[in-house]
Amino acid sequence: MTSEVQNHFLRAFEDPDWVQSYSDGPVKFTPGFLDVHKMVNILLQERVPKEAQILVHGAGGGLELEALADVNPTWRFVGVDPSKPMLDVAEARLAPVMDRVTMHHGFIESAPTGPFDGATSLLTLHFLEASERIDTVRKIVGRLKPGAPFVAVHTSLPAAQANKDVWWSRYQAFAIASGVDPDRACQAREAVASMPTVYDAHVDIQILEDAGLIGVSTFYSAFTWRGWIGYAA
Repeated sequence: MTSEVQNHFLRAFEDPDWVQSYSDGPVKFTPGFLDVHKMVNILLQERVPKEAQILVHGAGGGLELEALADVNPTWRFVGVDPSKPMLDVAEARLAPVMDRVTMHHGFIESAPTGPFDGATSLLTLHFLEASERIDTVRKIVGRLKPGAPFVAVHTSLPAAQANKDVWWSRYQAFAIASGVDPDRACQAREAVASMPTVYDAHVDIQILEDAGLIGVSTFYSAFTWRGWIGYAA
């Protein structure tokens, strides 16, 4: 069952023009986006075996899959995403490594049961309200081997008492400083600021713990973005 917020953004991910331009967005809206991929890789490498199988939740676009596959030639990947156009873009981007990648169209239920050596969910979980998010992460964790790492990165605010307008202004300013058209940056700010599924950082940590992860800790924090790593029990 998807929420209205999720349905709204799913419709955007079905728009051919938006999908084709998607790869330009994350690096301009997410501070240190390319370094996030490096950090995710380091966190996974700490725990997974040399011939690991990694589950990638929200694999459409293929950006993190490309980054991980390029530096880990012995890893295999399973990606899942509800947007077929985004999966098509990912498969085109990943053509040189598709012999090590299997894609599944749908939500997490569409992914194999594993068990996997590790999993990621980047720039995805902020579309889900709390109960949906707990359920989704629980299903990811249930597909992991004991002790396997799960890395999540998404929109999250620093604290309940924070001035949210200030943080959204910084989000917008970073995008403009990165070359985004000011009108587009303003529209993006209005869209994310109106999302009821963006939570404070302590709520995000609690969600991950309620979904069954242990040892949850923050490894990345930049304006309105946070990243966490936790482990399957």
